[in-house]
Amino acid sequence: MRGMLWAVTLLWAAGLLASGWAPYDRATWWMEVAPALIVLPLLWLTDKRIPLTGLALGLIGTHGLVLMLGGAYTYARVPVGFEAQHWLGLARNPYDRFGHLMQGFVPAIVIRELLIRLGGLRPGALLTVLVVACCLAVSAGYELIEFGAAQALGQGADAFLGTQGDPWDTQWDMLMCVIGAAISLALLSRLHDRQLQSM
Repeated sequence: MRGMLWAVTLLWAAGLLASGWAPYDRATWWMEVAPALIVLPLLWLTDKRIPLTGLALGLIGTHGLVLMLGGAYTYARVPVGFEAQHWLGLARNPYDRFGHLMQGFVPAIVIRELLIRLGGLRPGALLTVLVVACCLAVSAGYELIEFGAAQALGQGADAFLGTQGDPWDTQWDMLMCVIGAAISLALLSRLHDRQLQSM
């Protein structure tokens, strides 16, 4: 999987360069891409001891690009989100919702892999419940980080929060994460099991 990790690294380097060249708001860009900047060194540090499946690495790579695009424009201003808003007749740019869907979709497979390989759990209902619960915990933790940023930065955190005036944004974000995790497990668990067995 070292080749896949190199591919993610090079893809993210290009993504960080492109998204960070002239972002809408530099402070927001740093906050949005911070997870990728934290995860990439961790992937390299743990690659020999716990190499991830190609599926997990591919999903992580994709999620990083979603973060970088959101960081470049801020989630409320991503152009593809405006297109989706227009075509679907939505009241707001849905890119933030998509980002939180990915916040469940991607970690579901990574957490599943770690619980199977390190925790000794077997595929089944208990594993599924634990994975969804862990994804929800990650989402809630992220919402607390957003809360902390809002308290520290005041109005300056609006671009990072991406609430777009919705008082229920936090609840919607966590719901989208749970939906993303459930979709990921339903669609990818069998493929994931095959990749785990081949390792």
